[in-house]
Amino acid sequence: MKDSNFLKEHNAKSLWHPMAHPADSQANPPAIITAASGVRITDLDGHEVIDAVGGLWNVNLGFSCQPVKDAIAAQLDVLPYYSTFRGTSNDQVIQLAEMLRDFFAPDGLTRAFFTSGGSDSVETALRLARQYHKVRGEAGRTKFLSLKKGYHGTHMGGASVNGNANFRTQYEPLLPGCHHIPAPYTYRNPFNESDPERLAQLCLQALEDEIAFQGAGTIAAFIMEPILGAGGVIPPHESFMPGVRDICTKYGILLIADEVITAFGRTGSWSGSRHWGVQPDFMCTAKAITNGYFPFGAVMIADAVAEVFEQDETGRAAIGHGYTYSGHPVGAAAALACLEETLRLDVPTNAAARGKELHQGLLALQEKHTLIGDVRGGHGLMCAMELVADRDSKAAADKKTTAVLQEVTYQNGAMVRVSGPNIILSPPLVLSSQDVQGILSALDAGFSAAS
Repeated sequence: MKDSNFLKEHNAKSLWHPMAHPADSQANPPAIITAASGVRITDLDGHEVIDAVGGLWNVNLGFSCQPVKDAIAAQLDVLPYYSTFRGTSNDQVIQLAEMLRDFFAPDGLTRAFFTSGGSDSVETALRLARQYHKVRGEAGRTKFLSLKKGYHGTHMGGASVNGNANFRTQYEPLLPGCHHIPAPYTYRNPFNESDPERLAQLCLQALEDEIAFQGAGTIAAFIMEPILGAGGVIPPHESFMPGVRDICTKYGILLIADEVITAFGRTGSWSGSRHWGVQPDFMCTAKAITNGYFPFGAVMIADAVAEVFEQDETGRAAIGHGYTYSGHPVGAAAALACLEETLRLDVPTNAAARGKELHQGLLALQEKHTLIGDVRGGHGLMCAMELVADRDSKAAADKKTTAVLQEVTYQNGAMVRVSGPNIILSPPLVLSSQDVQGILSALDAGFSAAS
């Protein structure tokens, strides 16, 4: 490794960082992370902190999961790559598909289409949804519905169904035929409704109204996160996703569950769909499928959808879609080892317990610091705080305030993520109670400095 002077001098000089202004990265050089162990990361200067971001929602088992590392190393020696395009396969991906079939059986999902990550998985689900209707003879079903505040990755399809202007405006025009309904976001919504159950019903009514306006026969799918993640951790009322499922079934619209964040235990349940008692038609997964150690993803497909493709005799079901790295043998080996370890550790149980403790701690911080307008969480290890300059008007805190908060929190022992006015927490699911208290203590120091 080059010495520290070289790294600091060249930080953000030749590298553009995702989700950042290039000039801002140069003016405010990013933290240079050089090591990690357990649930902690260490920067170039040797400063060690608890990673309350979990990499990027994906390092569920922490940074020291040796079985996954061993599986990657072993597979590199045996078969470092081969394509799974028509005519070839590999032993690892076949085994993984069977393991995922068993894992997602309670979600009603029986087939896997492998990808390189979350955005790829969303793109795949959108494409297959349109193709499904064409195979069935309903070629007019091409539109997509989604939630405002939802996040579905960065491909053109995903950006088109995204519900946040930050990921859309500079890249328009996007895919036509994508329409959005209000999210069940109690803190800010067009209905001025703070009761979660009532708000869920209003959003469901808005969904039915939009379907009537667009025409059910023109809509291919509705895509949603069981709990909205990047949009600020927005958990809906328990009636919402089942209500969406019922409406989709009623109108012949496919339900795509974007579980790139929520699959594999993050919500305190094995999947976000299972958390709400819903069986989707497609489920997009990635991130925790390899614990973040290898870029990999899978779209899980319901049996009823699979039958339409597999029983087709017209040729329309031939899949003209895939990635060079679909079913990568190293990624598949990593996913097999990761899933085995995830099951062995029963991570949802700890996620639920530590998530409750973290959420309660954040509510206590809200009592102490007026900067915190809203606290969201209560479903596993995904929490957020929305920062405001004034609680009465709900005016968002400025960037300078959130920057100070993040930096002081980091100096006091925890890495947290800033997204607009939100502080988002998504730590590894192997977090201990002591780690939770460490995050809360660091945040307390951060809020005191920023207030």
